[in-house]
Amino acid sequence: MNRKRIIAGNWKMNLTQESAKELMKDVIKWTPKNLPNDVDVVVCVPFTLLSTVHAMTKNTRIKLGAQNMSWAEKGAFTGEISSEQLIEQGVTHVIIGHSERREMFNETCETVNKKIKTALKNNLTPIFCIGESEQQFEKGETNTVVSRQTKNGLEGLTDDEIKKVIIAYEPIWAIGTGKTASKEDAQKVIAFIREQLPKGVKDIIPILYGGSMNAQNAKELLDQIDIDGGLIGGASLKAHDFLCVAGSCI
Repeated sequence: MNRKRIIAGNWKMNLTQESAKELMKDVIKWTPKNLPNDVDVVVCVPFTLLSTVHAMTKNTRIKLGAQNMSWAEKGAFTGEISSEQLIEQGVTHVIIGHSERREMFNETCETVNKKIKTALKNNLTPIFCIGESEQQFEKGETNTVVSRQTKNGLEGLTDDEIKKVIIAYEPIWAIGTGKTASKEDAQKVIAFIREQLPKGVKDIIPILYGGSMNAQNAKELLDQIDIDGGLIGGASLKAHDFLCVAGSCI
């Protein structure tokens, strides 16, 4: 099954207006000559940089993503941001359920599910994150954790809605640590995640690997049959490294 290949950069809480512009100049310059039609590049930037990056990418094939959003459409939710506000800034994709949101800001499978539904209702593409902690990994609980997170996150969605979701498997112990799951382990877990999806969509949904993917290890990970791309953290902050990862999709 030929699925769309996706390289998504997650800038997290990094970069300013000027450093973002410098980074994007190099990414934009590379893309027209090197990006095949079956590969998407998405940059998920802090809220303060959305308008700046949108202005630079709106006439390119680079897609703009946010790193979070509220499940609420509007109202008294101080510090939150709505789907409507994101769309106004040119956003097409949004990261939902990242482990840092789950661990540091107490997001639950219930709130993740509500956010996915709100994103889909408003024609935003959710990048739905799942993954186990180091303790869970060492106890052999990986499959139990990712199965629960997958099913809870997608609960109540139709097959047609699930088709519009991107899943990102990020073992928490590998995020920002320099540790990476072996290509065999990453493939094994992602193949297992695929089997948790409804039969009619499991071969259609792109599943990305995240967790210290970089220019050195990207190709061996992306060569795996069930790994359709990457959600890139640190390597997305350096144009050369990010583009090397994107080039590994080709």
